[in-house]
Amino acid sequence: ENKELDSLATISANASGVEGSSMYLIKGERLTLSDLLYGLMLVSGNDAATAVAEHVSGSVEKFVKLMNETALEIGAYNSHFTNPHGLSNAEHYTTALDLAKISAYAMKNPTFAKIVSTKSQSVPWKDHDYNRRLVNHNKFLSMYDGCIGIKTGFTKKSGRCLVSAARRDGVTLVAVTLNAPDDWNDHSKMLESGFSVVERH
Repeated sequence: ENKELDSLATISANASGVEGSSMYLIKGERLTLSDLLYGLMLVSGNDAATAVAEHVSGSVEKFVKLMNETALEIGAYNSHFTNPHGLSNAEHYTTALDLAKISAYAMKNPTFAKIVSTKSQSVPWKDHDYNRRLVNHNKFLSMYDGCIGIKTGFTKKSGRCLVSAARRDGVTLVAVTLNAPDDWNDHSKMLESGFSVVERH
């Protein structure tokens, strides 16, 4: 929403050194915002999240301010973000309902919808003779008929988290579970229940 997808981001030491899940960014390499978004959404790249934040807003702090402003604009009133990647912080929180609101809003963006439904993507890799191959962590894309996204998540404190979206007969539904060990089955049941009662008008 705030930067051209083909704009080039230069990876900082701050971004390349972020802990946790990674697309293995190298300090000084240059990638398009589009490439970083695939690294963010397919392999949960915390380094990509930081690089996106710095590229879009100039700093993580300014981007977090934008995140919180956008959340309020779309009615996610019980969320507060302190970072762009979701690593644990006492002041970083959300709810299943807010994640559903954010996801429904995001899925209206064709680029976002395309990225989160992509099962694998090739992205350039500095100092390598081959590209990065990013394989989507969201196995639900292949498990559930009509699944079109969205994102897995995990931290020790929050457990397994999943936001899914599925489309059938012109109806799109979003499901959210937090700290749910059996999330694949939970989402199958939730979506089946939803599709059994929701009709397109």
